[in-house]
Amino acid sequence: MTNKQIVGIRFQKLGKIYHFNASRVRDLDVGDFAVVNTRNGRQMGQVIQVLDDPGRPPKGRYWKHVERKATPRDLVLRQTWQKKELEATITSRAKLSEIGVPDVKIVASEFSFDGSSLTLLYSCEDDKKPNLGQLKSFIQEEYPASSVNLRLIGPRDVAKILGGMGACGQETRCCSMFLTEFSPISIKMAKAQGISLNPAEITGMCGRLRCCLIYEYENYVEARKTLPRRNKKVGTPLGEGKVIDVFPLKQSVIVYIPDEGRHEFMKHELQPLAELRALQKKANEPCDRHENGGCDCGKAKSKKE
Repeated sequence: MTNKQIVGIRFQKLGKIYHFNASRVRDLDVGDFAVVNTRNGRQMGQVIQVLDDPGRPPKGRYWKHVERKATPRDLVLRQTWQKKELEATITSRAKLSEIGVPDVKIVASEFSFDGSSLTLLYSCEDDKKPNLGQLKSFIQEEYPASSVNLRLIGPRDVAKILGGMGACGQETRCCSMFLTEFSPISIKMAKAQGISLNPAEITGMCGRLRCCLIYEYENYVEARKTLPRRNKKVGTPLGEGKVIDVFPLKQSVIVYIPDEGRHEFMKHELQPLAELRALQKKANEPCDRHENGGCDCGKAKSKKE
């Protein structure tokens, strides 16, 4: 590995990729595990990518160095602590139920690879931050060798961790199968694709707009740029009509034509009326050379001839 080599490391199977400076570590390649220092303490993650030309880090930030390549002992140690995560989750849920904090759920527990820290992931239906000091103190007594932290996660992260069937019927939700980051989703994405705004059709199991609304959004936006909008009048092989529906990916529209009814036309069969009328007007006008007799267009200017 060359100097100033930047690597992308992922700490969870489908987690976000973070970049670190691996110039101090030799023989670190994609697929290897490495130990790094993070704001949550020492963590172990897997190298997902090696960047030959990473550019510069964001302003005011820098790439932290990789501490070392993980050893076989580190990997065994991580497996040992991972086996204790379910136990920590069950213990936390039982204590939370005993305390009686409403609208709070313990979703999962995460130990660092060496057990030096324990993070309880929880969700809360209320906007107010709950008081979980008693829970934290109890868990700290249960796991004195670990530094206990509490982290609030959103409904999408909850769905990602819990997994299960998607609202579309797919056996595994997209967020649990391949999504590493959540993109901002808006209602305009559904409108651009002509999807019904019925909450049952655009809402995922997390209660938020479905992540899949963004998959084809840009394709629809680009495709719509070349097609007329609804209610616009266009020229067709069957005469003038009004666009009543648009199929962007198919590059066709449905046009209502008086005395003809509804018909589907492909993009190349349409002609904007403004352009069509401009061409007709130009076709009916004699050229500038007609008055001087230097043209054989056969058109006369009625006011001058």
